[in-house]
Amino acid sequence: MGRLDNKVAVITGAASGIGRATARKFAAEGASVVVADFDDVHGPEIANEINGLFVKVNVADEKSVVAMYDKTHEVFGGIDILFNNAGISPADDDSILTTGLDAWKRVQDVNLTSVYLCCRFGIPHLQARGGGSIINTASFVAVLGSATSQISYTASKGGVLAMSRELAMQFAREKIRVNALCPGSNCSRRTPSAPHAGSYTCPWGDSANPKRSRTRSCSSRVMRPHSSPRRRSWSTAGSRAPTSRRCSLHGSLFGIARTPPLSDDDLDGRRDRHGQ
Repeated sequence: MGRLDNKVAVITGAASGIGRATARKFAAEGASVVVADFDDVHGPEIANEINGLFVKVNVADEKSVVAMYDKTHEVFGGIDILFNNAGISPADDDSILTTGLDAWKRVQDVNLTSVYLCCRFGIPHLQARGGGSIINTASFVAVLGSATSQISYTASKGGVLAMSRELAMQFAREKIRVNALCPGSNCSRRTPSAPHAGSYTCPWGDSANPKRSRTRSCSSRVMRPHSSPRRRSWSTAGSRAPTSRRCSLHGSLFGIARTPPLSDDDLDGRRDRHGQ
């Protein structure tokens, strides 16, 4: 038996990278997986591979997100896990001195507004099941900042991290856990190479934007996408898994603060201290 037997998981950005690796891992653990992505070429491929369901979605569009959940409910009868993973980091998102408003808004829509939409319309499905798990992909830059400037991306991931904490506090009593994943650089179609410790050229650089291809120091290897789902299993392991935690994945470095679930008294105490 798998740890996710009889569970239904919706994974956005599941056609590549961390999302694709997670879809495979969740399916191997027994979950019914919805591969949700705008990529209607690679998305169906991974869905067929894991015997899942592909749903084409624009995560920045409210109607598209609602339709994604409606289709999932129609096919599987409910939802237990939301993995809000879709995101972009375009070349025109650079220094705050050069990044235009259009680029800023586009990144915020896909990286931050999408998490808001997926949680807003996904949480009622978890409530209907009596609980569930939400994993939001933030980034290590939300904690440390980025040495190679990507101002809107960094701000959007900081928003994802803060939103995850807020949702965890609000929905803990309803047995809905909310955690944030903060990966380091990943090898995917966007970051195809895998440098090791030492000095390296950032893999996301390109000739069209030389500033995004500069040399910097790396203290650990860039992780492979399949490394992430192993670390993420604590978010879906059962009712005693932690909530409101940040899972940091910096290449081969890994750290997680694990605490017992909060009781009602703990939650009341926290709200009293903050005047809520």
